[in-house]
Amino acid sequence: MVFEKVRAILSEQFDKSEEEITLDTNLFDDLEADSLDLADLLSSLEDEFDIEATDDVISSVSTVGDVVNYICELTGLS
Repeated sequence: MVFEKVRAILSEQFDKSEEEITLDTNLFDDLEADSLDLADLLSSLEDEFDIEATDDVISSVSTVGDVVNYICELTGLS
């Protein structure tokens, strides 16, 4: 459930098909995200999952799987 929602957000934000985005997709290398993209992503994730993420999450994630794991830890969802 979390992965599907994250994938949908990333697909829209980075104009990629959902099929192109896997847990191993690297935010920087594969999606060419920069710090502004990550800030936008974080805002979208906070709205979608009703969470308040800390700023250090931006420096601690590099793959879609990292993002999913972070959300799962905060929410208890899987």
